[in-house]
Amino acid sequence: MSKGDRYVKLVEWSDEDACFIGSCPELFYGGCHGTDAKAVFAELCDLVEESIQLYELESKALPEPLSGREFVNALQRSA
Repeated sequence: MSKGDRYVKLVEWSDEDACFIGSCPELFYGGCHGTDAKAVFAELCDLVEESIQLYELESKALPEPLSGREFVNALQRSA
């Protein structure tokens, strides 16, 4: 399991952009986009790993991953 596997990855359709948008709320928003959901997810996974490498190169602490219940609670707080 990689460090990136612990982070939430979202792929959602955007009517405004007419494509899928991939994001990782803990690390970045709107990280990639495209018309194929699976391709966007694959690119998103790569971006998450690259973001983690950048954090580590810059000696920055990684954001705490949201998981399961924590993620749902965070969504409910923002609604």
